[in-house]
Amino acid sequence: MLVIQTAFLGDAILATALLEQLHAFAPAARLDVLVRKGNESLFGGHPFLHHVWVWDKARKYGSLLSLLQQLRAEGYDCVFNAQRFATMGLLTVLSGGRVTVGFDKNPFSRFFSRSIPHTIGDGRHEVQRNAALADWLTGPGAFRPRLYPTAADYAAVKPYQTGPYVCLAPTSVWFTKQWPEARWAELAGLFPEKTTLYLLGSPADAPACERIRQQAACSARVYNLCGKLSLLESAALMQGAVRNYVNDSAPMHLASAVNAPVTAIYCSTVPAFGFGPLSDAGLVAETAEPLACRPCGLHGHKACPEGHFRCGYGLSALEVIQEPRSSELP
Repeated sequence: MLVIQTAFLGDAILATALLEQLHAFAPAARLDVLVRKGNESLFGGHPFLHHVWVWDKARKYGSLLSLLQQLRAEGYDCVFNAQRFATMGLLTVLSGGRVTVGFDKNPFSRFFSRSIPHTIGDGRHEVQRNAALADWLTGPGAFRPRLYPTAADYAAVKPYQTGPYVCLAPTSVWFTKQWPEARWAELAGLFPEKTTLYLLGSPADAPACERIRQQAACSARVYNLCGKLSLLESAALMQGAVRNYVNDSAPMHLASAVNAPVTAIYCSTVPAFGFGPLSDAGLVAETAEPLACRPCGLHGHKACPEGHFRCGYGLSALEVIQEPRSSELP
């Protein structure tokens, strides 16, 4: 069986719940996954995945043709496509899979063996929408996303775990999903003096996190780890944190996949879209002010369409640390 999810990092993490579902149904089955280049490191040391296929979007069509030839040679019994866009829809149709399954929003869905309805905003989480791709085979079940940091990943972060610590992941691909830097700096100053703070992100996030570190009143115990940890090392560090504070972005799903305590901060987006935290200790923080412009889109924007970004600035650091609510998710 093959699971396809070549969207962003968070989408790939959420698709691991589908892997868990299929593996629980058929533990002896060969199970593969296809992700975009850059996300393959999520699956290092995964205990039941046979192969991780990688689509290099920078070489879009050349990589696609090579993948198609290799996938057809595998002769998959079932191909599950969790992507709703045309490129992977076409790949699914041409994959040679005996049964092909995908969402009805995919432009090539009419050619799938099974086309599954996809609705955002009906109260279901993304993992439940993905689960519907396989419910016809496995029967309904509740599975969470899961990643498997290795012993080496845990060993790599052990030097950072000498006392109580909190992880902050303050950046996002989208500006309107990102709580303002000044608010993150204020939040850092609210933790007890013996708490160490780690800023997490990619190498590209390092400048923003350095600005936050320098603004924080407790900068001496704030450490910028952007680009210094792999994805699975970051997950391992988050797992041992007192709490993790994140935007509505990939680090939230990273925390969910290792059941780490997490508070997800929502600005322009809302939990009702179905991408909220799934950890047992998952909390949500968002402005209490009713805004007619919120949500302004599913993925966010490069700038606030209204010019005021009140969904971000209207949420204080005290509210984030003192008044979050349960994520109220399955």
